[in-house]
Amino acid sequence: MRHLLIAGLFALASLSANAETATAHFAGGCFWCMESDYQDKDGVIDVVSGFTGGTLKNPTYKGNHEGHFEAIKVTYDPAVISYQQLLDLFWVSIDPFDNSGQFCDKGFSYRSAVFPASSEERALAEESLAAVEARFPGQKVHTEIRDAGKFWPVEAYHQDYYLKNPVRYKYYRWNCGRDQRLEEIWGTAAGN
Repeated sequence: MRHLLIAGLFALASLSANAETATAHFAGGCFWCMESDYQDKDGVIDVVSGFTGGTLKNPTYKGNHEGHFEAIKVTYDPAVISYQQLLDLFWVSIDPFDNSGQFCDKGFSYRSAVFPASSEERALAEESLAAVEARFPGQKVHTEIRDAGKFWPVEAYHQDYYLKNPVRYKYYRWNCGRDQRLEEIWGTAAGN
């Protein structure tokens, strides 16, 4: 019996080690909020908060992150959740019409963007952007599509902030008006 259990654990470990994963990068304002929107979705393995899109090396939150977007790196299992599904979640988690940031967070680093890493991802991102524009005729969508580049994880105290500081996080998110605005734009699909 013990040998079967050990063999089963080795098989499970081998399966996990061989499982194919992929990554995706999104910027949607506060990385705490984006991280919480993605973390518990089936097929999402991990979400890391950080910076991308700029040229500055080693950006930090309390230091200099000029030219970078606050972003998330989503590691996922494409056999369970597709890049298209991640894009669908992205759109209902942001205000695509705000060019000055997202919700109560204003400034370049809080703007929204998708960072595709391949021509296939770029095509999907552009199709999804076109679908949002078609859904809201007459409104300017400011969300950018930029090539994926180096991703810099933010300091450790920002990782999983919504789990480590749930009361502060919920207070921030509510007072920032994020969920209220998302519901106004996307209705019942907001944040799903």
